[in-house]
Amino acid sequence: MARLPRFVLPGYPQHVIQRGNNHERILYEEEDYWFLWEKIGAAAEKFGCELHAYVLMPNHFHLLLTPHLDNGVGKLMQYVGRYYVQHFNARYQRTGTLWEGRYRATLLDPKHFLLPVSHYLESNPVRAGLVRSVGDYGWSSYGANARGDDDPLVTVHAEYDRLGRSAKARRAAYAAQAEQPLDDALLARIRDATNKAWVLGDETFCGAIETALNRRALPRQRGGDRRSAAYRRATGRG
Repeated sequence: MARLPRFVLPGYPQHVIQRGNNHERILYEEEDYWFLWEKIGAAAEKFGCELHAYVLMPNHFHLLLTPHLDNGVGKLMQYVGRYYVQHFNARYQRTGTLWEGRYRATLLDPKHFLLPVSHYLESNPVRAGLVRSVGDYGWSSYGANARGDDDPLVTVHAEYDRLGRSAKARRAAYAAQAEQPLDDALLARIRDATNKAWVLGDETFCGAIETALNRRALPRQRGGDRRSAAYRRATGRG
């Protein structure tokens, strides 16, 4: 079956994941993290993408970014992937693939999901048991978003700006939100949309995306139990 093209609309944010093959490590030493971090920044600038949040994990990485070109995300991931594989294979004297197939991505509604997805990315090291607190992990955008640390990769989104009237107020509000764990239903929804490449948004938002791109933004709902009275009544078969 042919793979459907990813949902891409310039100006709309995307959550992107790239994993190591067989969930193996892609980052070992500090130099690896710095190399990947630098290539992400260079690619974002080169291909017209604004990065709002990120996390570099030992065996995968997440990006939350807004492309301003039709092919911006694809070009960014191609650039990062090519240069990082060259670095990794040369450093560790290996050959072959490093990535688990194509990167996964979902277009999302910034009004309702940009900040939750940002928190989802940055709290990944806590869920993985790498650190006890989200602020303890050095390879994410949390420091920039919650503390105002200097991080040239991060460009704030308009939804972040709405958190407060001053930079201090916005950072405080962001940090307060980050302290609240995401509920299981939201975690499942973010993961499902990204892994299956469906749009992350409510029916109104998804309908607008469907109109703009002339394709379905959500999976078709499964039919009911055909043996149930309710299903027969609804379909005129009872």
